[in-house]
Amino acid sequence: MTKLRPDLAVILDHVEPGSRALDVGCGDGALMAALRDEKQVDARGIEIDPECVERCVSRGLSVVQGDADRDLGFYPDGAFDYAILSQTLQTAERPDRMLMELLRVGQRAFVSFPNFAHWRMRSALLFKGRMPVTNHLPVTWYETQNIHHVTVTDFRELAATMGVSINHEWFFANDRPIGSAGVSWRAEYAVFEVSH
Repeated sequence: MTKLRPDLAVILDHVEPGSRALDVGCGDGALMAALRDEKQVDARGIEIDPECVERCVSRGLSVVQGDADRDLGFYPDGAFDYAILSQTLQTAERPDRMLMELLRVGQRAFVSFPNFAHWRMRSALLFKGRMPVTNHLPVTWYETQNIHHVTVTDFRELAATMGVSINHEWFFANDRPIGSAGVSWRAEYAVFEVSH
């Protein structure tokens, strides 16, 4: 068994064996390798960082270098059972369009992101007057790739506005699963499984 980040482990647990998955912003390919090796998933990836692409390819993973904001349009409709976007939604130029593209190329999508309404974030802004630096957002505001500050409530409202069904949701604090009570301020990050 591969040791994965908790959000990736949830995704691995809920992808059907033998299915086809596209990991958008796949990073070092850890999830793709686990899907391939543990679930015999035909896993493909797209990643903007050329060094990460090189690492993935050296592990025998099928990854192309590309910018998801522009290059998802090259994938055909319904080409995958799952489209996966882990810890990347907040870096998309237009998260609403990214969500629609995920659900165009995949029948279902997994989306995970840091919850910018977590109490530590709120506290840093309220008491220090500064953008927070946390374990899940480890760089200062001027170094971050995050251009949208999404919360659990924001994502739920976006899905409702777009007519996207939320099939499952998982929440984490201190890298441990937590219940759904008070997640808007308790969850450090969230994972949603969505579909049309």
